Amino acid sequence: MPSDAELMEVSLIAVADAGVELRHPLFARWFAAWPERRATFINTDASSRRMTDETLEMMLGLAKGEENWVWPLVAELAFTHRSYGRLPGVEYESWIDLTIDCIGDAAGAAWSAEADAAWRRHGERLKALIIEAREGWDRAMPGHILGELPTVGSRGAHPRIGHRE
Repeated sequence: MPSDAELMEVSLIAVADAGVELRHPLFARWFAAWPERRATFINTDASSRRMTDETLEMMLGLAKGEENWVWPLVAELAFTHRSYGRLPGVEYESWIDLTIDCIGDAAGAAWSAEADAAWRRHGERLKALIIEAREGWDRAMPGHILGELPTVGSRGAHPRIGHRE
């Protein structure tokens, strides 16, 4: 029986052989599901490449047992996304599910129930890591979400250490 990583790689090879650039159908579905997000992308071309590649790499890395590099990437992603405000967790879940759906559609006949199950298993693991990272940042840096920073005057006491600037 092939490993999850092998099943996932076979489906990615099928997508490549079909000549499908996965980011295009993925972003079309993403914007159809979340049309209000389109305005938050300054450079959709660059973002679509990075988001698609990183999502695939993280799920495949988890399938290969490489959480040692996946976790820091997830933590960084969770932190940088804070600049967009408090994004609903369902958007992350939707992104991962849509990614897997697009892989299945583009892989065509090479897609199997086993490949679907492998991608879904590691998609669920990625979702759990994203939740863990978001909760960790919220504990470490409460209030540091866009629009929630306290206002501190230039001559006031520093809010953390209580001294004057």
